[in-house]
Amino acid sequence: MRKDQAGPQVNDTGTAGVIARPPLLFLTALLLGLASDRLLPLPFAVPETDLAHWIIPGSLILIGLTIAAAGIRDFSRAGTPVPTNEPTRALVTTGIHGWSRNPIYVGMFLIYGGIGVAARSPWALILTLPLAITVRYGVVAREEAYLERRFLDAYRDYKSRVRRWL
Repeated sequence: MRKDQAGPQVNDTGTAGVIARPPLLFLTALLLGLASDRLLPLPFAVPETDLAHWIIPGSLILIGLTIAAAGIRDFSRAGTPVPTNEPTRALVTTGIHGWSRNPIYVGMFLIYGGIGVAARSPWALILTLPLAITVRYGVVAREEAYLERRFLDAYRDYKSRVRRWL
């Protein structure tokens, strides 16, 4: 085992065994929301003004992209893959991962919410709750169990110091 600034490194072929790749979960929820808007229209409570229609969702999307990109950059610098179907090589605890254990997912939720508001899609926003539950238990819980098996006390210490989301 070798240590670097990103944490201990392991060579393991195992993966977290998540239920689906997270980008596919977000895309599926978004497409289901947009389709539901056509099939079962609901009123959208936010008034259609320039501020509410473009600035707010644009800001959510921009902030989400920034947070997700920072998380991806941290993984890249540590030499560990981002896709959940590949084995983790390093425990990343620096950069934005020093504030959130799941900054990429936080970014994805902000992007998803921004798209939902920009599209004026009440169903996409309603589906945020089942999406969050699916990501929490079908992805994050499995990743956490996997990381704990791989990095033992180093991951437990990290988990005790850094919040899961924000």
